[in-house]
Amino acid sequence: MQYELTPAAERALIAASGWTDCAEWHDVGAPALLLGLLAEPECRAAEMLEHAGIDAGKVREQWPDLKRKEPTQTPTPPQELLRDASALLDAAMERFAHCPQPVALATEHLLLGLAAASHEVGQWLRGRGVAPDLVEGQIHRLYGHEFGPLPYEPEEPASREEAMPGGVPAPQNAQDHTPTFRVIDAAANRAREALRVVEDYLRFILDDRFLTGRCKTLRHDLTAALQRISSVHRLAARETQADVGTQLTTAGEAVRTDAAGVLAANFARLQESLRSLEEFGKLADPEFAARIKQLRYSSYTVHRAVEITRRSSERLGNARLYVLLDGQASVLELRRLAESLVEAGANVLQLRDKHLPDRELLGRARLLREVTADKAILFVMNDRPDLAVLSRADGVHVGQEELPVKDIRQVVGPDMLVGVSTHSIEQARKAVLDGADYIGVGPTFPSGTKRFERFPGIALLRAVSAEIRLPAFAIGGITCDNVGEVVAAGFARVAVSGAVTKVKDPAAAVRELLAKLAPRA
Repeated sequence: MQYELTPAAERALIAASGWTDCAEWHDVGAPALLLGLLAEPECRAAEMLEHAGIDAGKVREQWPDLKRKEPTQTPTPPQELLRDASALLDAAMERFAHCPQPVALATEHLLLGLAAASHEVGQWLRGRGVAPDLVEGQIHRLYGHEFGPLPYEPEEPASREEAMPGGVPAPQNAQDHTPTFRVIDAAANRAREALRVVEDYLRFILDDRFLTGRCKTLRHDLTAALQRISSVHRLAARETQADVGTQLTTAGEAVRTDAAGVLAANFARLQESLRSLEEFGKLADPEFAARIKQLRYSSYTVHRAVEITRRSSERLGNARLYVLLDGQASVLELRRLAESLVEAGANVLQLRDKHLPDRELLGRARLLREVTADKAILFVMNDRPDLAVLSRADGVHVGQEELPVKDIRQVVGPDMLVGVSTHSIEQARKAVLDGADYIGVGPTFPSGTKRFERFPGIALLRAVSAEIRLPAFAIGGITCDNVGEVVAAGFARVAVSGAVTKVKDPAAAVRELLAKLAPRA
């Protein structure tokens, strides 16, 4: 059968084609399709997978043989890629035989085909709660289909599980619960309004596509949870005119001094409303209350990520050039080099040395702290949170194999910067949610100081620039000759080593790089 695709479904298939390296779709292509769907973070399929706790890391952990293909100049057209998945979509569309057929197939239809399949991927999805019946039900609700048999309505309720309009469990005596429905209605309105305000901040002020998508997912999940509570009962219980709270206000409610204050007030309103929904929801529907509890926890994660992004953007607002140093041959050489870099205008110095004994490494760290103290330049320790604390560094930077952000925070506390190296868009998104203050993104080009098996290159810079506003430094083989490509990809911050430390005049290299990173007038 010939299918038309939505733009998001087309992009998901193209992203999947970059992973599969086997002609057998059911062998490698189905896991690749999962990665393709997750590469579209705002699509419905990605939201459903995320709700089930499935991300790109878990997919690659389950299928470690997945590898990226070398990029080609002429990408395969989506319709050609669709031939590989046609069997999946045929099986998915069989479930819609008695419903209006969609004009174009979306990402949720691709996910339904995967979840309903008999192969390993389908079994894995079902084992993690992505059941085809649940996906199908979501699709029916999204498209407004009426499906299934007419509900049987006995003359007298048989139990407390009597169905509310829409097939949702209702209290035994809905009339007795009118005050509860009134609380739920008011709290739901406050939560949705607060989410919209937060989303507008993320979209129009922070300009962060990734966090906007996370907030949008919270709104969708809240709407889905509220479907368990009858809108008929909620609206019937609503009584704005007689609400004693409409006339109560405080001086602080009428004043907002800046956008950050608007953001903080609405995150507080959101979390308070979700707590009220959870507690009173227990009286109407325990399953509804459990869903709201999870949403409340998710809101805490998003809140932290938003606040760290906002705060780090201010703290690192002027940081453009980040220089990585080793301990040099002597303390004197390190001092001379560091002082010349500070004088030339470098914004961040990092001590990265894998060979010095701990005592000497700590001595070098304390030297860099001394050189950078009381100046508009930050000192960061690589890999070692313990030495970062002892040397009073401004931050610590770790790679993907080192301690996670959560454990580092236990050592360095809440004020020290924590940076994380990322080599894929999935790792960059994870670092944001984990609470990193900034990320390194790369490797961009082959480097003379560090070897990598693969280079995500400029494409990764473009992907991160398009959706993440947490301060990000491009790294890996960047020099005065190629930094223009980095700037063209949307990056105004770079981290370098050999381009500065291994040239005849390090200070001149710093000034040249800063000139090329400076925004055009």
